[in-house]
Amino acid sequence: MMASFLSVLLRFLHRHKRRSAKILSAPAGLALLLAAVSPAQAICQLVAQAPFKSAQPGEMRVWQAAIQTGEVQIRYIGHSTFELETPKGIRIATDYNDSVRPFLPPTVATMNGAHSTHYSLSPDPNIEHLLYGWNPKGGPMDHDLTVGDVRIRNIQTNIRGWDGESRRLGNSIFIFEVADLCIAHLGHLHHRLTQEDLTRLGQIDVVFAAIDNTSTLRLDSLMEVLESIGPAMVIPMHFHFAGALQAFTGRALEAGYEVVRAETPSVIVSRTSLPIKPTVYIMMPGGA
Repeated sequence: MMASFLSVLLRFLHRHKRRSAKILSAPAGLALLLAAVSPAQAICQLVAQAPFKSAQPGEMRVWQAAIQTGEVQIRYIGHSTFELETPKGIRIATDYNDSVRPFLPPTVATMNGAHSTHYSLSPDPNIEHLLYGWNPKGGPMDHDLTVGDVRIRNIQTNIRGWDGESRRLGNSIFIFEVADLCIAHLGHLHHRLTQEDLTRLGQIDVVFAAIDNTSTLRLDSLMEVLESIGPAMVIPMHFHFAGALQAFTGRALEAGYEVVRAETPSVIVSRTSLPIKPTVYIMMPGGA
């Protein structure tokens, strides 16, 4: 087991020389390295991107609960809301709000505080775990919990209000560790990530990124953020402004991403289905 880990680690260090040097030179980086030999849900592991087959769109509806071990189903509900279903049937709704919701009440709902399309004032009472990405009373709001077969944690970032003023810790990046995958929802991100943020993120496989180029990050900054994270798959969200999706797609192609337009609003992802080349996977919202 240790030999296998060291082999993976060496491949990671070779692939990410510049980032690895920064991570492992910091005290937090040493903790991250040690955590990588712990059980899978301890932290997103330092995992090299091995030659995997390209992902194919999934045909199943979320409520059929037919996810196999080692798989996660992702369904795009709309705006910044995705529904994730785990092998044990845990359903998670991201940026849960009062206008765009999944068909069934989720087991876990995460929310962000930018504005009303990212949080709910009247969440379904059947939701077992409601996770705020900001503290309504001010100050930090830290989450790290395990529900069934998924670990959920967050990293807070600052946002700016409609008045242009900065609001400290108003957004959270939520990270979902499940089925040997690390999936990150960037939320309503308004600034580049620090090295500390990247160290806490770990090696992310799938990223949900707001690409509106207006109320969140501008494309130049967003592309830098995606490069620094280095996921295998980027799934766009928050592209309700005219021309936003086309502009992002153009920049992604210039940056060397493959661009795949899905035929359905859902996809089943596993470690063995991650694409070889970094890929932008575009799903159209499927509604509630």
